[in-house]
Amino acid sequence: MRPEKGAEVAAWLRKAGHDLAAAKKLLEGANPLADVAVYHCQQAGEKALKAFLTAIDRPFGRTHSLVELVQEAAEVEPAFLSLREQAETLTPFASRFRYPGG
Repeated sequence: MRPEKGAEVAAWLRKAGHDLAAAKKLLEGANPLADVAVYHCQQAGEKALKAFLTAIDRPFGRTHSLVELVQEAAEVEPAFLSLREQAETLTPFASRFRYPGG
């Protein structure tokens, strides 16, 4: 992998890690913020999938759909299909709780 590509993949994974760390912190203490935490969980999955697709030079559009990203990844590595159910569960949280009424 070219160094530039490796740096881009690492940046995606670093951001995914930050989202997971944020989700954990948001669930700590007496007043957990589950609605914001689940958003960060969705974001972590999205960024990790985009890291994989970047690593294999597979283009992806501007999407928050984990289902679409899992499908793209599965076309190269069928094991990703095992994540489809989790992708379906998490995808709506990209926007559901970000605004009032969610």
